[in-house]
Amino acid sequence: MTEFEVVTGDLGMIKTLGMNIRDGRDFSADYPSDSSSIIFNEAAIRFMGLKNPIGQQLTLWEQKVKIIGVVSDFHFQSLHEKVKPLFIVLKPEWTNRFVIKVAADREKAAIAGLEQLYRQFNPGWSFGYTFLDESYQALYVAENRVSVLSRCFAGLAILISCLGLFGLAAFTAQRRNKEIGIRKVLGASVGGVVMLLSGDFLKLVLMAMLISFPLAWWATSQWLKGFAYRIDIGLGIFAATGAFIILLTFLTISFQSIRAALANPAKSLKTE
Repeated sequence: MTEFEVVTGDLGMIKTLGMNIRDGRDFSADYPSDSSSIIFNEAAIRFMGLKNPIGQQLTLWEQKVKIIGVVSDFHFQSLHEKVKPLFIVLKPEWTNRFVIKVAADREKAAIAGLEQLYRQFNPGWSFGYTFLDESYQALYVAENRVSVLSRCFAGLAILISCLGLFGLAAFTAQRRNKEIGIRKVLGASVGGVVMLLSGDFLKLVLMAMLISFPLAWWATSQWLKGFAYRIDIGLGIFAATGAFIILLTFLTISFQSIRAALANPAKSLKTE
């Protein structure tokens, strides 16, 4: 047993909201009997197990109704919820709001005209309106807040990490100054010295990724479980992230590494 969602509306509502008629037809003024007709979404048809629903009759609120159409499933709740079984009936007298599609760049003029019309028929009552996209965004206030905070803290963490790597690379190059000079005297190339200094840091970064990537996958998977419709986290995103981290690490420490590799070995080998 399940609870069906009910949508009541007038002629043109399905077209205005951009719903897709998958089977059958929409309500029409050409059919006066549509006041006792019904339209289901695909989830409702699947739940009831109907094979050829168009034309079948059901009992709704102790009244016989005929199925005239099936709309494709659409989200009328947050993506945290699965699309529930739903039916639409032609009951304009049961509605308490208008849904209006406004042409682009005509919002102000349309709102002013609607307000004037509203006050003509409802004097003394306040006029209120909302945009559908704003109502949709309101469903994800928490997710948007987490997204903004995550980007800010991630950027701050990357900046601090790069500063730390830069300082550590400078300290390492200074500490191994004489070793680098000896290697260059013995024939080491600039590229070889750079890879020598960079290799130690890259090993640490690889170890950090081996520890953090499984934790990141687990935490993200747990968060995504809160959504009825979600993406799968593949290896590709971790491979791309790992490549970006390695590139960023190399760019951060390359300045100090190349500077140390190009230094005159005679200066570094001077007796203090």
